[in-house]
Amino acid sequence: MSPAQPSTLPSTNRSVAILACMMLLVPALGVPSELVLQDTLKSTLVAFGVLGAAVCFVLPVRPRDSQLLWHGLIWLPLLLMVHAVGSMAWAHTYLASVEAIRWFLLGLLLWLGLNTSDRDNFPTLAWGIHIGATVASLWAAMQFWLDLTVFPQAYFPASTFINRNFFAEYAVCALPFSVWLLANMRASRWLGLVTLTVGLNVVTLMMTGTRSALTALLITGIVLIVLLLRFRENFEFVRWSARCRYLVAGGLFVSVVVLSTIPSNNLQIDIEQLGTTALQRSFTRISSVTKVKEYTHGTFSTRVAMWKATARMVMANPWTGVGAGSWEVQIPRYERIDATLETDYYAHNEILQLLSEYGLAGGLALATLLAYLLHSAGSTWNLQGTGRQEAPLRGIALTSLLALLIVSCAGFPWHLAGTGALFALCLGVLASSDARLEKFEPFFARTATWRGVDRLPMLFLLVGLLGTTAYIVQQAVQAEFKLVRAIHIANRLSRDTGLDVRERNALKAEMLQSIRQGVAVNPHYRKLTAELAEPLAAGGDWRNAVWILESVVASRPHVAALWTGLAMGYSQLGQHDRANGALKQVQRLKPEALPTRTLEVVLLNRSGHQGQAIMRLNESFDQGVFGYDMVQVGYAIGYQAQNWPLAIRSLELRIAAWPQQAADGYFRLGLIYANPAVHEDAKALAAFKSGLLQVPLEQRENYRQQVPQPFRDRM
Repeated sequence: MSPAQPSTLPSTNRSVAILACMMLLVPALGVPSELVLQDTLKSTLVAFGVLGAAVCFVLPVRPRDSQLLWHGLIWLPLLLMVHAVGSMAWAHTYLASVEAIRWFLLGLLLWLGLNTSDRDNFPTLAWGIHIGATVASLWAAMQFWLDLTVFPQAYFPASTFINRNFFAEYAVCALPFSVWLLANMRASRWLGLVTLTVGLNVVTLMMTGTRSALTALLITGIVLIVLLLRFRENFEFVRWSARCRYLVAGGLFVSVVVLSTIPSNNLQIDIEQLGTTALQRSFTRISSVTKVKEYTHGTFSTRVAMWKATARMVMANPWTGVGAGSWEVQIPRYERIDATLETDYYAHNEILQLLSEYGLAGGLALATLLAYLLHSAGSTWNLQGTGRQEAPLRGIALTSLLALLIVSCAGFPWHLAGTGALFALCLGVLASSDARLEKFEPFFARTATWRGVDRLPMLFLLVGLLGTTAYIVQQAVQAEFKLVRAIHIANRLSRDTGLDVRERNALKAEMLQSIRQGVAVNPHYRKLTAELAEPLAAGGDWRNAVWILESVVASRPHVAALWTGLAMGYSQLGQHDRANGALKQVQRLKPEALPTRTLEVVLLNRSGHQGQAIMRLNESFDQGVFGYDMVQVGYAIGYQAQNWPLAIRSLELRIAAWPQQAADGYFRLGLIYANPAVHEDAKALAAFKSGLLQVPLEQRENYRQQVPQPFRDRM
C-alpha cells in the first residue's frame, strides 16, 4: 500500500443503491407472525444486502490503475472477528461463530461505505435510511393510535422490531439523516411532506418512551442545530426564502406538537399508565429517572444488577474476556448469590459487554474507535476552505454515531441488524470523507492498486458466501418455526381444557416432534427451547421435560434454575444419583442460596432420606435462614412424616414472616392441633380464632364453615 492519491473508481452507484434499498427494507419490513423472529428477517436483509452490494462492486472490469481504499477503522471489526474465531476453540463455539460472522459483515459494510460513498451518491443512501425510518414510524403510529396488530409486539409500539426499545434506538440513530435531507432540499412542494415525515419520526420516537433514545434525541437535537448553523453555507436551506424557512420551522414544530397530543387507542398503552399521548409518555418516562423507586424496583435496577455482574466478569477476565458471544453463558457465575434465573441475554451496555467478551482486544478496539471519533469531531469542527464541503456529511455521521453511543449505554444496538448496519455505514462515510480530505496518515485512508487477477476469486468467494448465507437463513428459520410452533401448541394445551384425549395426545405428539426437529437444527436456542420444558413438567411429563433441559444445560451450563429443574426431573423419575449430580451443579453455582438448601431437602426426602431432610430443615430454622419455599417444604415433610413439631414450626415461621398468608397458616395450624395424634384442643381453638381475625369480614362466614364442627360452635 502507498499513500498515493486514489484515482477515480468506476461507477459505484449500483452498490450504493443496493445499500440504500437494504436500509429502506430493514426497518420497513416485519414478519406478521411469531413463527420467525423479527431480527432474523432483518439480519437476513442486511446479510444479503451487504453481500449483494459487494458483488456489484467487484463485478465490473476495472482498469489496472484503479485504486481501492483502505482505512485503519477496518482493522477494528477484523480484530474482533479474529478474536471471535479464536474464541471458537476455547469458549462457546456456536455463539463465537455468530459473533465472527457479525463482525465480518460489519467490516465488509464499512469497507463498502469507504469505497462507494461520496458527496454525489450520499443522498441516495440518506433517502433509503429516511424512507425506511418513516415507514417504520408509520407502523408504530398506527399501532399507537389505531391498535394495529399486523406484527407481533412484546411492548407497544414496536413497529416491525418486536420491542419498542429496538425501534426507538434505530429511529434516533436514523433521524440525523432525515434532518440532512430536509436541510438540503430545494424549495418545492415536496418540502412540506418531508417536514411532516421528520415530525412524525420524532413523535413516534416519543411514543415509545424509551429513556435512552429520548436522551439521545435531546442531545443530538442540540448538536444538529449547532451543525446546521456552523456549516449553513453548505446546506440548501440558506437559499430558501425567509418565508419558506419560517414555514418549515413552524411546520416541524406544529407537526410535533399536534401529533404528540393525539391520544392512543391501544388498550395495552392504557394499561401501562404511562400516558395516553406521545408527549405524556415521553415526559413520564424521562421524569422517572428522578424517582428513587426506579433504582430499587424498576427496570433500571435490573440493568444496574447486570452491569455490576458484567463488571465483575471484566475484572475476572481482563486479558482474553470470556469469549466472543459468551456473556450470556458466563453471566450467571457473576450474579448475586440469590439470583437463580438469568436476568437477560445481553448486558444492555455494549461497552461493558465488549470488554467482558473480548478482553484486551475489545478494549483496544473501543479505545481506538473513541479516539478516532473524538479526533474526527474536532477536525470536522475546524474544517476550512473547500474542506468545509465535507462537514455536513461528517457531521451527520458523527451525530448518528453519538446517538448510537448513547443508546448503547442501556441497550444492545450493535447486536441488532438495523442499528448495526447504521453503525458500519456511518464509519464508512467518515472513512470515505477522510480519503477525500487527503488524510493519508498511517491510521487513516490508504490506497491499494486493483489487480484484475483478484476479481474472479473475489466473485467466487462472495457467491459462495451468498450460498452459505442462504443455507444459514434456511436453518435459522426452520429452527425458529419448529420451536415457536411447539410453544404455540403448548400454550393451546394449557389453555384449551375442552380438548378430548385423542386430540390432546395428537397435539402433544406434534409438539414433541417439533421440539426434536428444532433442537436437532439448533441445539443452542436458549431463548425458546427452555420455555418448553415448563409446561411438560407441569403436566407431569418429566421424561420429555428432562431431555429438553439436558439439551439446554449442554449449551448453558451455568444457569442454576436449569440444573434445579433437572434435579427435580431426575428425582421424579427415580434417578436419584443423577438428581444428586444436578444438585452438585446447583451447589457449584449457588452454594449459599436458599433455593439450593431447599432443593437439597426435597431431594433427600424423595430419595428415602427423610430423617436427613428433617435434620437439614431444623438446622436452617435454628440459624434463622429460610425462605418461603423452605417453610412450605418443611410443612409438607412434617405433615407427611407426622413430625408435628416440624409442621407446626414451619407454619409458625410462615405466619410470622409472611403475615399476608396468616389466615391460611392459622387454619392449617388449627387442623394439626385438632388432630387426634396431637390433641391440643385449646391451641386448635386459639389458632382457628386467630385465623378468623385475619380474614376480611365478607369472607369470615365461609372461613367459619371450613372449621371442624366441634370448634366451629365455640368460635
